[in-house]
Amino acid sequence: MSRAFVNEDSAAAQASQPVERQVSAQPNHLTAHGLGQLQARVAQLQHEHAQESTKGEQVDKQRLADLERDLRYFNQRLHSALVVAPATSTEKVQIGSWITFANEQDEQQRIQLVGEDQADAALGLINWGSPLGKALLGAQVGDEVLWKRPIGDQLIEILRIEPEA
Repeated sequence: MSRAFVNEDSAAAQASQPVERQVSAQPNHLTAHGLGQLQARVAQLQHEHAQESTKGEQVDKQRLADLERDLRYFNQRLHSALVVAPATSTEKVQIGSWITFANEQDEQQRIQLVGEDQADAALGLINWGSPLGKALLGAQVGDEVLWKRPIGDQLIEILRIEPEA
């Protein structure tokens, strides 16, 4: 047998074993909206898995293995979910709060603190356990907090806190 065939078989075996998603060690606090998104993700994955499983001989084994891995991860996240009470305070930052803050150059930014699986920096949804989230959590309007960033610490001032919509 050619050496090339041995390598291809080995590569195919590895491809069918996707790398497991790592589950964060931080508590899985999330908003009610985040829980809904997580439930929808699990339902979508279950549907895709069921569709892929019915293909018989034409099943894409790699796709099926990836779906099974993702289902394990998101089911684990769903079972560890700790839904927080809706953020209602305009005085103190909570998970779910919308926060407007200014940096040392008076540039303003508006973000919402959310759970890890809901976070999307491009949309201003920041993980409560991130360096920025930890700096803001519990702060009050007018507070200056130190945001410990890999590129250097930055002092930011809390300008406004809005409740969860």
